Amino acid sequence: MEAPMNGYLELLSRSYPLLLKGTVMTLQVLLGAASISFSIGLVMGVLSCQRLKIPVVSSIVEGIAFVYRAIPFYVQLLIVYFVLPDLVGFNLEPFSASVIALGMCSSGYVAQIVRGGLNAIPAAQWEAAYSLGYSTRKSLQHVILPQMLRHVLPAFNNEFDALLKSTAVVSSIGMLELTRMGMNLVSREMEPVPIYLTVALFYLCMSAVLNGIARTIEKRMAYVKN
Repeated sequence: MEAPMNGYLELLSRSYPLLLKGTVMTLQVLLGAASISFSIGLVMGVLSCQRLKIPVVSSIVEGIAFVYRAIPFYVQLLIVYFVLPDLVGFNLEPFSASVIALGMCSSGYVAQIVRGGLNAIPAAQWEAAYSLGYSTRKSLQHVILPQMLRHVLPAFNNEFDALLKSTAVVSSIGMLELTRMGMNLVSREMEPVPIYLTVALFYLCMSAVLNGIARTIEKRMAYVKN
């Protein structure tokens, strides 16, 4: 029993630096994609909510969000990495393609979350903001969005967690994130069981940290509300 354990620890000591490097790259892709996803998704969600609909613009926005949700992320990744360079005239690095594809795909789901959260806010809240002299923009910024965020924060957390899991797909275009590092280590060490279990443990730890941060934010927002 001691010999296999020593062998595993020795394998882990050799693999740890590369797995840690892959983890850092995974987090970079995650944060970059989340920035695109939540910024674009917020705008699309606001423009498609019932209260702020603009006839032609909102229809276009809803159509774009539907396309992002309807096409699988893997297909969108291939389009961004292989097709988009032919259209724009220059090649994209795997990191840039991964961040763009993942962020744009996720923005369609974020738009739905924001739209649903805004539609759930009672009309009386808008009227109260207007009666206090707020413009539509300031009503949205200071009154509506803070209330919406409290309601949809768990959904945002789920989407952020889904983004983390989707980063594994970008290994298909050669992105050296955690999953690809694990695959390379398996090819070198020929020890799939301990390496892939360690990769899974790394993902589990990242997800636990992200969920812990989200729970802390939820508690603080609930405290402020009370």
